[in-house]
Amino acid sequence: MTPPEAPIVGKDASTGDMPPAVSLRLEVLRKRPDFQRAARAAHVAKPGFVVQMRERRSDEVPGQDVIRVGFTCSKKVGNAVARNRAKRRLREIARLALPTEGRGGMDYVLIGRKDKTADLPFAQLRDDFSDALKTLHARAK
Repeated sequence: MTPPEAPIVGKDASTGDMPPAVSLRLEVLRKRPDFQRAARAAHVAKPGFVVQMRERRSDEVPGQDVIRVGFTCSKKVGNAVARNRAKRRLREIARLALPTEGRGGMDYVLIGRKDKTADLPFAQLRDDFSDALKTLHARAK
């Protein structure tokens, strides 16, 4: 039995403009010192979140082609349900934007905001994240 061929054109064909479901270039920050180093770096505040960006040294473990990202929401954001919802939204905007707009060798930390991250329209969060990345990258030059 042979697998079916993928459609070339038509409604079932991929448009090619969607990012992959899983990016091999993104790693998630998990250790507290990584978050603390990012907190001392450049940041941009937007209505729905804060983005921190730090350039890693060349001797740090992940290579310069790897983008690392971390997510955090304090108890000020709300109860566990609200914090988890806010982090899910932050993870999704990072998954959509960082593979194309992020830079290798950088650490990004997204911080949720009370009553905003979970409630703002998703399109606005995406646009704000793109604007924040442009601002941070312009400062890093």
